[in-house]
Amino acid sequence: MAARIDHLVTSGTFSLDGGTWEVDNNVWIVGDDREAIVIDAAHDADAIAEAVGDRRLRAIVCTHAHNDHIDAAPALAERTGAVIWLHPDDLPMWKTTHPDRLPDRWLDDGLVIETAGTDLTVLHTPGHAPGAVCLYDAGLGTVFTGDTLFRGGPGATGRSYSHFPTIIESIRDRLLTLPPDTVVRTGHGETTTIGAEAPHLDEWIARGH
Repeated sequence: MAARIDHLVTSGTFSLDGGTWEVDNNVWIVGDDREAIVIDAAHDADAIAEAVGDRRLRAIVCTHAHNDHIDAAPALAERTGAVIWLHPDDLPMWKTTHPDRLPDRWLDDGLVIETAGTDLTVLHTPGHAPGAVCLYDAGLGTVFTGDTLFRGGPGATGRSYSHFPTIIESIRDRLLTLPPDTVVRTGHGETTTIGAEAPHLDEWIARGH
């Protein structure tokens, strides 16, 4: 049974540095008819559980620990029995949202998470957040970039825990080296490809944010 990628958009708020904004988040589900993983359990555990259906949810993988990407993770884990994965460098941010519930397992660069015959390789891509990661699956020809790379440029680096030169280095060295036809599935907004974004690197650097 071939793996597929399901997608839903959930809505809520993002809060950091004393500000709060309304946001729509992409939630990605990778799996087949029997099992799946969720990438970024945002805002609505019920809607995500409904999209998973009767499949076994093996893992909830957090691309980073901004609250809008993790707020529904504990509730979804409790409901499904899935384990929550996070890069340890983002634990301080995680604790601001979930002080009484730690992640179950730690992501590390090069770690492979398997589900439904697919292999998702963890790429540590700090910059938007210290523990930001992307998940690359060569077989599916896609990379899930969270808030590291969007259609039109890098993720935001104007708030706490972020650093523009670091995100540029992550994108240049870890993402733009992927095959050009790799589909970029982002944490917010529309998909793109590595080939569509790569020519704009110098422009982003000149822009400086």
